[in-house]
Amino acid sequence: MEIVETTPEEYIESQEPKIKAVLTTLHELIKTAFPNQDINLWQGIFWSGSEQSIIGYGHWSYQRSDKKQVEWFLVGLTRQKNYYSVYVNAVEGKKYLTEIYSDRLGKVRTGKSCINITNIDNVDLDVLSELIAHAYKTTTENGS
Repeated sequence: MEIVETTPEEYIESQEPKIKAVLTTLHELIKTAFPNQDINLWQGIFWSGSEQSIIGYGHWSYQRSDKKQVEWFLVGLTRQKNYYSVYVNAVEGKKYLTEIYSDRLGKVRTGKSCINITNIDNVDLDVLSELIAHAYKTTTENGS
């Protein structure tokens, strides 16, 4: 995946009204919790092998196990076919923050670094905001 010239706002605006409303809500929540960070649209083949458009907040550079240096986002937001995904690439201790907050987020599915939301009304937006702010604080304190 790579950063493209299309802005996140242009991407959101191109969606049908119902999807646009949810993406706008989540986009504003993440922007508020992630002040003064780069926000870009990433497009291309995601690690699952599917073509994706992901709004990326912040910047993270890391070295993979194959020693390749990779540029990535700290928090990502995308629309999947039947749900929305928020990716949180932040760890505290040896656990992803998503794992730490999973039982407080509401009726969502979580993975190690992913929150899948099928209905915006089923997610606790205050807890999601707290999680995103925690990710920002953790990564900025660590110099990431």
